[in-house]
Amino acid sequence: MSTPLDTLPLWIAIPVALLLIIGSTLTMLGALGLVRLNSFYDRIHAPTLGTSWGTAGIMLASMLAYSWLDGRAILHELVIGSFVMITTPITLMLLSRAALHRDRMEGNPDVPPTSAPPED
Repeated sequence: MSTPLDTLPLWIAIPVALLLIIGSTLTMLGALGLVRLNSFYDRIHAPTLGTSWGTAGIMLASMLAYSWLDGRAILHELVIGSFVMITTPITLMLLSRAALHRDRMEGNPDVPPTSAPPED
C-alpha cells in the first residue's frame, strides 16, 4: 500500500525523520519527567520541555513534508504551535502559583515564606 509520503525525496525525508525523532524524544522525556519526579514543583517543569520543543520538532517536520507534497508553503501548523507554546507556560505558571498559595495557607514548611526575612 502506497502513501503520498512515499514520494518524498531522500533530501526531504531525512530532515523530516530527524525532526520527528527529536520532537518525539523531547516529548517522551517530558512525559517521563512528569511520571518520575517526586514533588509537584519538580513536575511542573517537565511538561514544558515536551510541549514546547517537542511540539516544535513535530510541527516543523509536518510543515516540511506537506509543504513539499502540496507544492506550496503550509503554515497552519504555526497557529497550532503558537497556541501550544503560548498557553503551556502560562498555564503551568498559574498552576504553580496556585499550589504555592495553597501550601503557604496550609503552613507547609517546605515552601518559602511570602517575603524574605529582613537582613541585618
